[in-house]
Amino acid sequence: MSDNNIEKDDFTGVETTGHEWDGIKELNNPAPRWWLIVLLISIVWAIGYWVVYPAWPTLSGDGERGGTKGKLGWTQYEQLKESQAEIVARRGAYLDRFNAASFDEIRDDEELYAFAVAGGASAFKDNCATCHGTGGSGSAGYPNLLDDDWLWGGDVDTIHETIRVGIRGEHDETRYSEMPAFGDMLNTKEISDISDYVLSFTSGSGYDGPGKELFEQQCAACHGMDGTGIRDFGAPNLADAIWFYGGTKGDIMSQIRRPKHGVMPAWAARLDESTIRQLAIYVHSLGGGEE
Repeated sequence: MSDNNIEKDDFTGVETTGHEWDGIKELNNPAPRWWLIVLLISIVWAIGYWVVYPAWPTLSGDGERGGTKGKLGWTQYEQLKESQAEIVARRGAYLDRFNAASFDEIRDDEELYAFAVAGGASAFKDNCATCHGTGGSGSAGYPNLLDDDWLWGGDVDTIHETIRVGIRGEHDETRYSEMPAFGDMLNTKEISDISDYVLSFTSGSGYDGPGKELFEQQCAACHGMDGTGIRDFGAPNLADAIWFYGGTKGDIMSQIRRPKHGVMPAWAARLDESTIRQLAIYVHSLGGGEE
């Protein structure tokens, strides 16, 4: 384009590129000087970064994960190793003391107790929260660890044993309890009568029908004459209004007819003894633990 054909914007006096959209003309303005300076600095910085730090993938495999090593030899993997080594060292300062102490000694040592609760909370979130919830409140079919209702006992030693061997699991010493299916032994009327009597434990209705005698004949051996359960058998307390699979009459009849039996894995096969002890202390600290 000759100088005679150069078009200038009437308002700014700046040459245009010749491009126009809906009456809007593009001015031929150069990029701001500050922008060019920043661009040049960025290019220089990028080249320096490529030289100093690992940045380019290569086929040689000399660097971490096959990339260039970089002049500083720094990698995020080495940084992670250093951070983990520091954590392990700090943890080790307490771990030997923790492993050598009894539960009573740990409870009376503020530092060891805080160490155990912190470690147990981390292990709980990784291994237990899927069933018991992140806060330990459980859900239908999964125990609430915040209340004071324990099938096998809620002191630290008992909780530790339950975590270690599991319930109805594959461990040789697993805790085991199983309620028979009374649908094979009783008719619907009899199951209904027993359910009415079970509900009377918490309702205060003073029920004295045929369900009482049936309960004493069929259920009291595990749940006790007053329905408060027997921990030696892992039999639930029916008189505290805490229900595992629901507390309506229909829920109770269903459980009597065809009982559900949950399974808790034996964590001895998955976690080390120190972690299991920390878990026991953490679970006990949630508020439902017993002395």
